[in-house]
Amino acid sequence: SPHRDFTSLTTAGTRHANQTVFGATEIQTKVTLMLMISPRMASGMQEKQYTPSLLNFFIYNPTFGPREGEEEKKILFYHPSEVEKNEKIRNVGLCEAIVQTFCPTKPAKSLHTQKNRQFFFEPEDNFWIVMVVRNPMIEKPNKDGKPPTIEYQEEEILDTVYGAVVRECYSMYKLFNGTFGRAMEAGGVELLIQKLEKFFYRYLQTLHLQSCDLLDVFGGISFFPLDKMTYLKIQSFVNRVEESLSLIKYTAFLYNDQLIWSGLEQDDMRILYKYLTTSLFPRHSEPELAGRDSPLRPEVAGNLLHYGRFLTGPTNLKDPEAKFRFPKIFVSTEDGYEELHLIVYKAMSAAACFMISASVELTRDFCEQLDGLVGPQLTLLASDICEQFTVNRRISGPEKEPQFKFIYFNHMNLAEKSTIHMRKTASVCLTSVHPDLMKILGDINCDFARVDEDEEIIVKAMTDYWVVGKKSDQRELYVILNQKNANLIERRLRGFVRRSSTTFSSWIDGDDRLGLFHHTKICQCCRVS
Repeated sequence: SPHRDFTSLTTAGTRHANQTVFGATEIQTKVTLMLMISPRMASGMQEKQYTPSLLNFFIYNPTFGPREGEEEKKILFYHPSEVEKNEKIRNVGLCEAIVQTFCPTKPAKSLHTQKNRQFFFEPEDNFWIVMVVRNPMIEKPNKDGKPPTIEYQEEEILDTVYGAVVRECYSMYKLFNGTFGRAMEAGGVELLIQKLEKFFYRYLQTLHLQSCDLLDVFGGISFFPLDKMTYLKIQSFVNRVEESLSLIKYTAFLYNDQLIWSGLEQDDMRILYKYLTTSLFPRHSEPELAGRDSPLRPEVAGNLLHYGRFLTGPTNLKDPEAKFRFPKIFVSTEDGYEELHLIVYKAMSAAACFMISASVELTRDFCEQLDGLVGPQLTLLASDICEQFTVNRRISGPEKEPQFKFIYFNHMNLAEKSTIHMRKTASVCLTSVHPDLMKILGDINCDFARVDEDEEIIVKAMTDYWVVGKKSDQRELYVILNQKNANLIERRLRGFVRRSSTTFSSWIDGDDRLGLFHHTKICQCCRVS
């Protein structure tokens, strides 16, 4: 549709040398100004809107049934399982033909039709994952009792967003089961099918496609801001625990669902962080203690009272029937991967993840030793972090309604920050802006992905909103401003620029002194669609 086509709406973009803190040298930046018209934001008709939904999800290997009559052997997993066998074979065969016929030289990514969209991903040689999503649609009522008119919104689905969802499905499977090849080596096709069915039967129930947006593309990590002294206390805590409990190979420390410390590789921590913050932590949520008096501190000799508890493993150490089984995860190493026990231990809003080789049997004595050592210290640390956070908020004064909302992502350290999302879990995505503005952010991100050079795009929506996207030195920033007087937009943006470095540096990872919009030149004309 023309209102979504960035190319057709692009005005005479200007190129200029731009000095920012992102790069030590001058970089070339393309600035584009567009007027975007959204039918949903402009229309006042009474209509029923249906969000994207999962139609099919299947995994196949074309080498497992090469001869006629053996096509069913190719199918390793198919959702929904109650689909008739011939339809499964037909759908898998169609995807196989598309991949082999139309994309012989480079991997197929997606197939667009009026009613649905198919996404293809080959995570391992000859293993294909296919996800079929029904396009969002609008049901328009007709007069005289006629059936309603169905209008499919095929352009409302972004390949980048749902392609990232498919890749994340595989990454989450691999976190808990290892690669497909590992299952084949251990027990052949039968074991692989068992693992796929056991994992994806539960995982796909948590897949809420209507909640997916730009954050799923980034798959970033939210870092908790700390002063140096508190950070050193946490580092000292990690060192003491790893020294006292030598079985621990890796540790991660989080507070309030934000990462502070990790000993894992970035890609492993990224998917583990996703699991913790969207699945494990929400299932064990507890009242937030921030703002209340600090809990009893174990400063008196012999006082071991604490708020620590296991989120994985035994729920009650005093229970004689307690089971000491922990989930196992797979992380990458230089020569492949290794299997680990995952122990997640939480006190108040602080959580520590300890990873131990799966070859070690974890006993009651070890868990009691960990509880006695970690519980009091983690409770004290959680209290210190809470106090420091409260003091900083008191010093900074009462929060004011920001004049802009933003999403930031750093590709180098996966740092992610959003003031648009009020809550983001696997099942819930509460945003403070209209869905059409989120779609514009996704469109800008798609435009950034087409070119390698740094770029800047400015979009004018029809509801007095301006959306600015900036890509520079492996960092991306998306800002939404509300400005009714279009004549003041340049002055407003430049005023925002002057405050951005100080404001953003207190929110985002320390290296990012965001001089993003310095020397920004805005085109003064636009073409209305």
